[in-house]
Amino acid sequence: MGNKIDLKNQYPCITNSQELIKRAKGLIPSFTQTLAKGPTQWSDGVAPNYLISGKGAVVYDIDGNEYIDYNMGIGPIVLGYCYDVVDNAIISQLEKGITFSLMHPLEVEVAELIREVVPNAESVRYSKTGCDVTSAAIRIARAYTGRDKVLCCGYHGWHDWYISVTDLNKGIPKLINDLTYTFNYNDIDSVKQALDKDIACVILEPVIFEKPDNNFLYELRELCSENGSLLIFDEMWTGFRMAPGGAQEYFKVIPDLATFSKAIANGMPLSVITGKYEYMKVLENDVFFYTTFGGEALSLAAAKATINEIRTKNVCQYLSNQGEKILKGINLIVKELNMDYVKCVGYPFRSIVTFNPEVANPLEMKTFVQQEMIKRGILWGGFHNICFSHTDEQIDYTLQAYREVLPLLKTVVESGDIQKELKGKILQPVFRKTTNFKKSNL
Repeated sequence: MGNKIDLKNQYPCITNSQELIKRAKGLIPSFTQTLAKGPTQWSDGVAPNYLISGKGAVVYDIDGNEYIDYNMGIGPIVLGYCYDVVDNAIISQLEKGITFSLMHPLEVEVAELIREVVPNAESVRYSKTGCDVTSAAIRIARAYTGRDKVLCCGYHGWHDWYISVTDLNKGIPKLINDLTYTFNYNDIDSVKQALDKDIACVILEPVIFEKPDNNFLYELRELCSENGSLLIFDEMWTGFRMAPGGAQEYFKVIPDLATFSKAIANGMPLSVITGKYEYMKVLENDVFFYTTFGGEALSLAAAKATINEIRTKNVCQYLSNQGEKILKGINLIVKELNMDYVKCVGYPFRSIVTFNPEVANPLEMKTFVQQEMIKRGILWGGFHNICFSHTDEQIDYTLQAYREVLPLLKTVVESGDIQKELKGKILQPVFRKTTNFKKSNL
């Protein structure tokens, strides 16, 4: 009998998960297709490795344990698992076909819908993954400007132009490595120093968890316009969550190009690049960006249903309201416990719990909190990606769990030996050397 969502659980039995991951060893490099879902990000011996089903905001692992999920498929699940309106749209289209030998009407219908929602969407192009469209945006910018170099801030996928600035850059020619540079969020001076006539574009996640200071996004917009560099918003996280039209709608700063995926189709694989026709028209004759599955009809049907639901049900406001309860609730508990080394930061639709490294090892603290939240039936990776199916009762329960777990964390931190209380291996960072990022001093 698997764990239910209950404060009195024992650590879950994950026998089937552990057996299955043994079968995957060597067969699937690093075990996973998505790093954030893999075993380095989850407490070995405590966390499940495989989920098998979900409904609303609840998921079930292969051993029958039940959890409130705050990862939401690492972002795509904005409405909830097995959300009837979206599933019915998929089923209806499935009865007619998936991929065809000519274009499908949904390609036009969804593009028109996106144009209504996303401020800069004069033109729309589809693909399947986020890094597909961010890489296409870079190619469009280079083609339009005739320039080669890129300034970036945030995470933009696995393709060569971006991942070359991380320590996971083996297999990438140095010539490519020398064309991309990074800048720090809210550091407008570093952008001013880096911008020159070789910069094709500036691409960034308009927000991650830190909020823009001193009109940062507005200034960035002006700098790019003055320099003739295209401004690209990577709206994988902000699109259809922060506002229906993403951060550009929320902040009223309109980028030249923008890229979306994750929440646009509530879990179905679809990505989108939007932009002014002046820039997007290079896709007609100058830039090759075509894929077999870009017009796949199930995902487009899901996107149409998802976007309509987001608009008609005021979903983004709901995400903000529920997420605000989490943000304020955790920080209130922390304040009451005098644990100033723990904070919940970010925006209501997506927040993160952070740990001060001057007090103890943040990964050890995170691992401890994770194992205790999982014990209580919450699939916790440090984030709160809110979906439309997170109920008031689930939010209240989550804060009850934090009221139990944070005092336990305080006790183990004060003991000076957190590792002794860990049931599994310490979690690992996504990138091993974040200090290896190149700076923007060209």
